Amino acid sequence: MAKTKVLITVKTYPTISSKYEELVCTAGFLEDGTWIRIYPIQFRKKSYNEQYKKYDWIELDLIKNSKDFRPESFRQYSFDDEIKIVGNIDTKNNWQERKDIVLQKVYINLTTLIEEAHNKEICTSLAVFKPKRILDFKIESVEREWDKKKLAKLEAERINGNLFKQPENPFDVVRKLPYKFSYIFEDIEDKESCLMIEDWEIGQLYWKCLAKYNGDELKTIADVRKKYFDDFAITKDLHLFLGTSQLHHFPSKNPFIIIGVFYPKKEQPSLF
Repeated sequence: MAKTKVLITVKTYPTISSKYEELVCTAGFLEDGTWIRIYPIQFRKKSYNEQYKKYDWIELDLIKNSKDFRPESFRQYSFDDEIKIVGNIDTKNNWQERKDIVLQKVYINLTTLIEEAHNKEICTSLAVFKPKRILDFKIESVEREWDKKKLAKLEAERINGNLFKQPENPFDVVRKLPYKFSYIFEDIEDKESCLMIEDWEIGQLYWKCLAKYNGDELKTIADVRKKYFDDFAITKDLHLFLGTSQLHHFPSKNPFIIIGVFYPKKEQPSLF
């Protein structure tokens, strides 16, 4: 089987799963600039050498995910197969090499994108979107713990040894974020939307700031807002990586969520 080379641009915050324990949705670009989704991946159970970062080039054995109708969705041939990191794209020249791949197709009209998603002949489920204007960054309190029934099922599997090769060294489930973060924005037609951000990066930022402020959540969420609104939305050339969930792809009026952000500096207009 020929290896597939993927530039990783998206890692969502981990969710718990009664079947796979903990899952991360990974997405990125093939060498020709087309999107690909790799799901499911038990990312935190991979070896250190396999735990890729954003903008790493990786090589792995992939096959179409037959249980997912979305055309971009693939999965590892086997969970035990190695993921090989073969390169990385840095931020030189204001992210130019990243831009060359990421910005080949950019949507500016959300209605058009949603119509493509709902069209079964196209079924777009991953996209780069450029908002006309970011209006606000919304922060909402949510449940602070994972669903107790799911955790109980995981614990039962843990006791039975089904999820672990070394049940005496149990895997700690990732902490649940106690807040939901969203962007409110307008597209090219001034259509206003509010989409939740499920990027692993925003989760990491939250926990990092919480440790920095010794558990002070008000200061923590103020810092998260400062980064995502005052910095990304105001001073950067912000693009959004959008993706759908399989469950809500067709039933939902707007099936997209924000699964990542792309934020090079704004280009300064030439004076000559």
